[in-house]
Amino acid sequence: MAITKRNIFDAADALDAVGQRPTLAALRKAVGGGSFTTISEAMKEWWAGRAARDVPAHEPAPPAVGERLGEVANEIWGLALQVANERLADEREAFDVARAQAEQEKLEAVELADAVSAELEVLQGKVSALEDAEHAALLDSATLRAQLAEGRERVARAEARAEEIEKRADDLNAELARVNGQNADLVSALAGAAKAKG
Repeated sequence: MAITKRNIFDAADALDAVGQRPTLAALRKAVGGGSFTTISEAMKEWWAGRAARDVPAHEPAPPAVGERLGEVANEIWGLALQVANERLADEREAFDVARAQAEQEKLEAVELADAVSAELEVLQGKVSALEDAEHAALLDSATLRAQLAEGRERVARAEARAEEIEKRADDLNAELARVNGQNADLVSALAGAAKAKG
């Protein structure tokens, strides 16, 4: 739900009613979010309206004073009001200067807060991406370890098979040598028999 000026004004009135200064952070908490820029713009109007409400009313002299002192009292009352209004105008001018400076500082603080918030979101995204990459790397590492173990097992089986084949080849070579020896003996015997006949 979008935060409206009315929401901000109501929250500011509520904070002011309990004697708490309606700061940007307090208002953002009270309305449940919103950008500092939006809250700051709405609060300019709220402060301007409050300043207008706080201006003392221009009142004529009380009737009792007017009756007793007549024109002199009214003249003194007018001079007092004039002095008070001049002093109020001077104070208001000084306040406007201070408020303009405070507004500028507040705008800079709001911009900084928004920039920091945006940067924080970017960093959180990067952290999330790094965590995902780490998880994927751990899975890949586990897969590679399993493949390596399987490869070692295959190599061990192949080595055992090679030893078995080598042993069988040695047995066959020994058998072949024995058969060749028998053949040589048989050939010699046949040659001797043929010589004896001849």
